[in-house]
Amino acid sequence: MHYAATTYAKVSQFAQSPRELEASVLMKAAVRLQTIKENWAERAGELDEALLYNRKLWTVLVTAVTEPESQLPAQIKQNIVNLGMFIFKRTLDLGSEPVPEKLTVLININREIAAGLRMQPAA
Repeated sequence: MHYAATTYAKVSQFAQSPRELEASVLMKAAVRLQTIKENWAERAGELDEALLYNRKLWTVLVTAVTEPESQLPAQIKQNIVNLGMFIFKRTLDLGSEPVPEKLTVLININREIAAGLRMQPAA
């Protein structure tokens, strides 16, 4: 039974739309950061790894929207780039002065973008 569930989970990853996959990884990063924030005393040592994951994720997102093949409207591209730049700056700030309160904005941005990606486009 466990094997079947594991196989299904792996296959479902490939069956996800690109939007759903992006939403999933954004939520994964948000949950990791939230867990660290809520359990700071026990999990602060995991911060660097979680921030690295989040930064890599945002690097991929920013790179994807700035590719010439991206069909997103210019305004949305610019908004994603601006958010990415903010994320990178906040990540550096957290690296030099780690405090749990500074994670809130990263968590909220990831959650909001994930929610937007999961919305059904208008027909």
